[in-house]
Order: sequence, then C-alpha cells, then structure tokens
Amino acid sequence: MSTPISILLNQKGSRIISVLPSASVADAVRVMIQHRVGSVVVLEDGRMTGIFTERDMLNRVAVSGRTPESIRVEEVMTRHPLTVRPETGVEQVMALFTDRRCRHLPVVDESSGSPVLTGMISIGDVTRWLLESYSAETENLRRYIGAS
Repeated sequence: MSTPISILLNQKGSRIISVLPSASVADAVRVMIQHRVGSVVVLEDGRMTGIFTERDMLNRVAVSGRTPESIRVEEVMTRHPLTVRPETGVEQVMALFTDRRCRHLPVVDESSGSPVLTGMISIGDVTRWLLESYSAETENLRRYIGAS
C-alpha cells in the first residue's frame, strides 16, 4: 500500500505560504525568498485562486519586458492548478510531478464537501521522504543480514 501524502504533510508541517492576487510579482518573489520556497498559493478571501511559481516567473514575467514591480500576480499566476488529496499516494504524486512536469502541488481535502487547502507538497518534500525511507530500509536490511 502506498503511503498517503498526508503523512509527509504531517512531518513537514502544513503551513501555507500565500499572497493576494493583487500583490506585485516583486512582492511574491520576496515572500518566496523569505520562506525559501519555490511557489506561493494565491488566496483571495481564504479561497485558492491560483499558484505562482518560479516557472511562472521565468516563462511569463522575465520574458515580458515588464518589471516585476509593475505586474500583479493575478496576471501571471497559474489558474486552476493541479491539486492532490491528502490520501493520494506518494508514488502517484511522484508520477504527477514527472508526467505533468510540475514541482509543487496544493493538497486539497474535499471530504467535508467543500474544498479546503491543507498544505503544499513539493518534489523536494517527496524526494526527501523517499531518501529517508530508502535509508531506513537499507539499515533494516543490514541489521537483518548481520543477525543471520
């Protein structure tokens, strides 16, 4: 059985770094730098309206000829981003990162009937978890072989 992504969120924390749609791209980038993250969720009235990522900065802002101070996040954010549920398995999330060529996925819980943003998972979070899991498995195998 695949480990649900909620386990990773519990370990890393479910703090959501966000900006308003009206924030300038420069402000969003400052928030990303301050928190050492590659994306921010765009929230308006507590509701996710999009996501702004490093890739959005490169593909939509850097080539626009405009300054980041003059562009609002809502102009260049990714609207309707791909999301995952807390029960989505780690392997499925890795496949989404690979197939969809994305690095950040909002985690949305819909069990109460209305979608609730519960956290953000990144490819780095999943890679770190996999590395720790494989290291623990390797250590267990060493102990087993040593005990034989």
